Amino acid sequence: MNIVKEQLKGKRILFATVPTDGHFNPLTGLAKYLQQVGCDIRWYTSVTFEDKLKRLEIPLYPFEKALEINQSNFLKLFPGRAGITDAAEVMEFDLHYLLGNMAGDLYTDILKIHESFPFDLMIADSSFTAIPLVKIKMNIPVVSIGVYPLPESAANLAPYSMGLPPAKNETELLNYAELHKEALNKTFKGSTDSFHSILEEHDIRLERSLLLDLLVKQASLYLQIGAPSFEYKRVGMGENIRFVGSLLPYSSNHQKKPWYDERLEQYEKVVLVTQGTVEKDPDKIIVPTLEAFYGTDTLVIATTAGNQTEKLKEKYAAKNIIIEDFIPYDDVMPYAGVYITNGGYGGVMLSISHKLPIVAAGLLEAKNEICSRIGYFKLGIDLSTERPSPQELRSAVEEVMVNGQYKNNATRLSIELDSYLPTALCASYVAELLQQPGQLKI
Repeated sequence: MNIVKEQLKGKRILFATVPTDGHFNPLTGLAKYLQQVGCDIRWYTSVTFEDKLKRLEIPLYPFEKALEINQSNFLKLFPGRAGITDAAEVMEFDLHYLLGNMAGDLYTDILKIHESFPFDLMIADSSFTAIPLVKIKMNIPVVSIGVYPLPESAANLAPYSMGLPPAKNETELLNYAELHKEALNKTFKGSTDSFHSILEEHDIRLERSLLLDLLVKQASLYLQIGAPSFEYKRVGMGENIRFVGSLLPYSSNHQKKPWYDERLEQYEKVVLVTQGTVEKDPDKIIVPTLEAFYGTDTLVIATTAGNQTEKLKEKYAAKNIIIEDFIPYDDVMPYAGVYITNGGYGGVMLSISHKLPIVAAGLLEAKNEICSRIGYFKLGIDLSTERPSPQELRSAVEEVMVNGQYKNNATRLSIELDSYLPTALCASYVAELLQQPGQLKI
């Protein structure tokens, strides 16, 4: 590791992320690690992360030409999205308007940043659409961090965002081939054509591919959060892909007093439920979970991300119900027997790290890809819906609690994840990349 530190000392690295917690937070641990080994770290993202970056002591370059889209305002900027309920249509809208169309303006901002901060390398989340522009036009290596399951296309897999398992036979292979044609030429045609048009405006002509697949292929290195045992085996995985374990948000040594409630010791059965920070409608999972277990012998801990917390507390005022805006998962997961989620990748990784089996209910924003893997690898139960009923949730929780295979599988995957040293491993890959001929900037 001393050699890696020596290789990285003084290197200038720009982090660049889509402005949502799920894309920003997982990269903060790596950013601080690289800063502590001597790299000059700066960050390009929304001004909404200014306070977090100040606490991290990392300078912020906020969006200037790029539209200020973030997890709080995107529905106001794009009100038409709220009326879309089909998972594929939501995905196409997001790829087209929230991601693909941003690429040119993101690149313009980055060119300006480079004038005063001539960075040696960019580290971006896997949805950051300026990746090919920076790599090809600026000739600067780009490391992409996979903050959701690997979206790389493969013949034995359906197009990403359909939430389907690997093909089991020749018939399914043929069906998936047709789905890939339909994805390129119909389902995701708008986002695909628009993104390639932006690249062509900058004299970049690449084989026509779905947006997320293209971003995987164009990264100098693609560091996938997770482990091979939580990813579908695929035909012809790219040579630029590496697994790095549970890359977690930065946590300082000066932690607040751990969260605790005496009821954690009073109940044998404890359930943790969350919908993450983007989903604002608690009626999807939180409310049916509270309805399912209200007044029972199961302790339900619900984290709302500040969405209708007080209203929910008033309505579900029972001894076995705890509702808070936010609770550190590391404080509560050791007590839980089941984690109920709409499929946020960071929460799922933490759940597995705590050997905690899962009940998943999510379809939109490609969360069906995460939920389907939970079911496929038998880490829990995938309910394959955005709006499970109280009875569906209760039955699934009871099944996960009594069937030991889910706990056993989560434990095995946890052990595999524990075998990685994520930040040090990522740093070694970064150092290796910067040592390659043509990658060092003078």
